[in-house]
Amino acid sequence: MSKLTHLDDTGAARMVDVTDKAATSREARAEGFIAMQPETVAMIIEGEHPKGDVLATARIAGIMAAKKTHELIPLCHALNLTSVKVELAPKTGDGDGESGVQITARCRLTGQTGVEMEALTAVNVAALTLYDMCKAVDRGMEIGRVRLLEKQGGRSGHWKRS
Repeated sequence: MSKLTHLDDTGAARMVDVTDKAATSREARAEGFIAMQPETVAMIIEGEHPKGDVLATARIAGIMAAKKTHELIPLCHALNLTSVKVELAPKTGDGDGESGVQITARCRLTGQTGVEMEALTAVNVAALTLYDMCKAVDRGMEIGRVRLLEKQGGRSGHWKRS
């Protein structure tokens, strides 16, 4: 089993030193889901939400959050992201599916450390923004299933959720 990289030999928290690591192309994808009433999803799809374009606002919030991950998560490195993409797919719950919005984020860069935290942060903040914008009409929303889907690059190589 690998040891935790953010702890030194005495167990104290530390920022990982990446000075001597090679800069490589790195990418991470994460996803999450915010469940909501079908009527709330319909309001979002039809553009009838009183606060405006809910999906565009959540997309921008996710992108901004990825760029500021190092300010939110202690010990994360400030990264020069070259691409952040946040996709939001409303699900109406037709048939046996759950209604809500599926959120996917992809972050890319060439650097010395990975971008998993940035992709996960983008998903979480996009979901929180959706909640904030829709809470007046649906307080029962539930954010969940946030997880890393895939990461590429760096010493550990390619990992993909099966």
